Amino acid sequence: MEVDVLIVGAGPAGLSAACRLAQIAQEEQREIRICVLEKGAEVGAHILSGAVFEPTALNELFADWKERGAPLNTPVERDHLYYLSSAQRALPVPGLLAPRQMHNQGNYIISLGVLCRWLAEQAEALGVDIFPGFAAAELLFDDDDGRVVGVLTGDMGRSADGSKGDGFAPGMELRATYTLFAEGCRGHLGMELMQRFALNKNRDPQHYALGIKELWQVSPEQHHPGTVMHFTGWPLSENNALGGGFLYHLEDRQISLGLVTDLNYDNPYLNPFEEFQRMKQHPLLRDVLVDGQRIAYGARAITKGGPQSLPRMHFPGGLLIGCDAGTLNYAKIKGSHTAMKSGMLAAESVAQALAEQRLGEDLNDFAQRLRDSWLWSELHVQRNFGPAQHRFGNLWGSAYAWLDLNLARGLLPWTWHDRQADHEGMRCARPALVINYPKPDGKISFDRLSSVYLSNTNHREGQACHLLLADPELPIRDNLPQYAEPAQRYCPAAVYEVIDGKEGGAARFQINAQNCVHCKTCDIKDPAANIRWVPPEGGGGPSYPNM
Repeated sequence: MEVDVLIVGAGPAGLSAACRLAQIAQEEQREIRICVLEKGAEVGAHILSGAVFEPTALNELFADWKERGAPLNTPVERDHLYYLSSAQRALPVPGLLAPRQMHNQGNYIISLGVLCRWLAEQAEALGVDIFPGFAAAELLFDDDDGRVVGVLTGDMGRSADGSKGDGFAPGMELRATYTLFAEGCRGHLGMELMQRFALNKNRDPQHYALGIKELWQVSPEQHHPGTVMHFTGWPLSENNALGGGFLYHLEDRQISLGLVTDLNYDNPYLNPFEEFQRMKQHPLLRDVLVDGQRIAYGARAITKGGPQSLPRMHFPGGLLIGCDAGTLNYAKIKGSHTAMKSGMLAAESVAQALAEQRLGEDLNDFAQRLRDSWLWSELHVQRNFGPAQHRFGNLWGSAYAWLDLNLARGLLPWTWHDRQADHEGMRCARPALVINYPKPDGKISFDRLSSVYLSNTNHREGQACHLLLADPELPIRDNLPQYAEPAQRYCPAAVYEVIDGKEGGAARFQINAQNCVHCKTCDIKDPAANIRWVPPEGGGGPSYPNM
């Protein structure tokens, strides 16, 4: 199948690119064939975010979004920030002392998955073809000049040994003049493109966090639509880890809450899932949840390195956009509006190239277009926020951010760097503090398997494992004695287990790939960089209804 523009990923970046490109085609009365591939069973199935949404980019994309029925139903009415100093105490941070980019006036509490479904409707109404349930498995390159010319979708119906099973269907080549990669955080094709075209040369290593989220329905007495609460400090501070929590009140007595754990932590015994369960026991959260019901669960890694880690986003035949590159504003804890803007800028670059009959070129004009936009200005202003957190911790790092963002307006003449990749900071297990987590109570705190059940994750039985080990013996030979095999703990879906040998038998490393929620944490945090995530059959993975 041949198209003019192929977009890999139906998230906010990919769908915004598709919509903007189709708008330009209509405005200029020309035909541009646009195709969007989505590995989830439907648009939004793999989308997970907080989410407090800033409508800046949406205002530009669809000025009449209210009339079109965009699902922005809950404006932010109250904005609170707390420092959790212990398991019982919470210190409110006055608004004047919070970094100005964390203020949420004019924003909305939304489900990003629902917004993406709405964006898909707008794209299809503009003539865009969207194909959910198809995973882009491999890159296609031109034999002569090496430019990207599309992707190959994964085969369907292969057995675990690679043979053709019942219902086998081969992958399809989708060829395009230009291909936009909007896979989200740690896209496997994006990582291959960075290596092939040296896109991250002279950049800082990318940095990540793991976001774990639950959706609850709470009692009417505890529900206050439009309320935004952010937390930092306990419980992560007890183990010298960075990050923070959130609790947002949506409509219909629903709240979303979660914990974002910076993946630069050094203790191999730390378990982000268990830290989240502990956080919910704090009175500030427990009082909200006590008579409620948990209705959904999910997890996703977050790209948060800032402009110092942003790769070159253009290469012959295509562009990286959104979190595939790393456009999140970490000081705001928001990336949807920046991802959308990157997609819109990409659409404008591609449309101009097609109009000028520049086919399959390196769209290096995109770099200047990006630098001339509010997106680049926004990222540049907050460039030192993440490195300050890594240098000074959440408390003093936030104090620096207040001086930098509120007083200096991000204009201080220096840029800090963090050149240690997240997986390189993990200490050996022997000197590390063993953390004994409490058992779940089944009311506020839960185990991982019951949580994964609420993610609706599913993969066809009998297919090849999509979690690849460069060295299959390493987890037991090296990681187990040196790091107590941390994959058992950093995975929020209980995918990885060490099975103790019985009666003197050898221990073995077990991968429960059926549980995988596609968060990509293992691809990021494994201390030996031994695990590689690749897409399973299209349609597999979680199925989030409104996360």
